[in-house]
Amino acid sequence: MKQKIISTDKIYKLKSGTPLSYTLASRNHPRFPLLWFDEDKNINRPLRYSVNQKSPFEDEQDGTAIVEPIIFEDGLLRVPRTNPVLQEFLYYHPLKSVVFEEVDKEKDAAAEMEDLNYEVDALVEARQLTIEQLETLTRVMFGKDPSTVSTAELKRDILVFAKLNPIEFLNVVNDPMLKFQDKVRQFFENRLLQFRNNEKEVWYNTPTNKKKMMSIAFGEDPYEAVSLYLKSDEGIEAMKMLELSMA
Repeated sequence: MKQKIISTDKIYKLKSGTPLSYTLASRNHPRFPLLWFDEDKNINRPLRYSVNQKSPFEDEQDGTAIVEPIIFEDGLLRVPRTNPVLQEFLYYHPLKSVVFEEVDKEKDAAAEMEDLNYEVDALVEARQLTIEQLETLTRVMFGKDPSTVSTAELKRDILVFAKLNPIEFLNVVNDPMLKFQDKVRQFFENRLLQFRNNEKEVWYNTPTNKKKMMSIAFGEDPYEAVSLYLKSDEGIEAMKMLELSMA
């Protein structure tokens, strides 16, 4: 069904990049069809932007159509309410939401507010972490031995990560597997487990066991694979043995 376009000043922006100039196709052409499917008439209707017509549809235009280019400058196109035909043309354009979109200040502000709220929540959570939690996150997120850096460096690195990646940070902090994954990292730090063959194999390295524990599947995170194995029924005894060796 054809939509009624409310005429107000509008701004459109390109979704990717901000070139100095970008020309949008303004008429139907065999090499680039500009068509809109009319549900009521069950037909594809060709589009054409013409400055001297009252409709963006070719079948509603007369034979004196004057076609002008539609040019985005620095990634933006401003269309005043006095040009409702162009606004309507852009509404039906097949590249809408693909190449360009209408600027919705209220929607953009709401999205920005949501991002800021995530950032604030992440920073508050990061500031409340204990030293033990900071060390755990340093091992799991950065793969770094926390004993090699100062407490100030630990706090700074976690705060910076939380600020730049708030959603990922909150997901990691609230992951029930976090402490378990930290323990697995400690097994490797204490050389009770070792990677071999370019991290494709995991071997025991305890005083009483030097055998191969498991192979890592292609594309799988090695630490996550080991964590899942040690948490499985098959790996329970191995987990107990490693914990005793580290005690």
